[in-house]
Amino acid sequence: MPIDWIYGFLGGLLIGGSATLFLLFNGRVMGVSGILGGLVDGTGWRDWAERAAFLAGTVALPAVVVPRLWATETHITDNYLVIIAAGLLVGVGTRLANGCTSGHGVCGISRLSLRGIVATVFYILAGGLMLAFMRHVLGVI
Repeated sequence: MPIDWIYGFLGGLLIGGSATLFLLFNGRVMGVSGILGGLVDGTGWRDWAERAAFLAGTVALPAVVVPRLWATETHITDNYLVIIAAGLLVGVGTRLANGCTSGHGVCGISRLSLRGIVATVFYILAGGLMLAFMRHVLGVI
């Protein structure tokens, strides 16, 4: 079995486990866009320390662990404008969909939420169409 499948399986277990623990201990869905959005728009300031700790861990842990354990090869573009545009589009899309991949994809589907399932189908479809457009029409990826 290729090692990439094992890494994906372990990553999925970690994400699913953390989403489960977050729901059990906080009574809320672990949606990163909602956690970050609450800090940005001010609606989540009553529990800002918890939100900030979650986001810091989300950024810091991979930055510390990955370089020490193994080198990761990526195929990301060198075009920073494409990377920035992609990030902005993802941010806008998560606000429009009232959630992100962790909220709808991991937590919504696991709870059999129709809204989560529909949102996941549409953002995967939109992502695939955008990739095809960017690669085959514009040639930037």
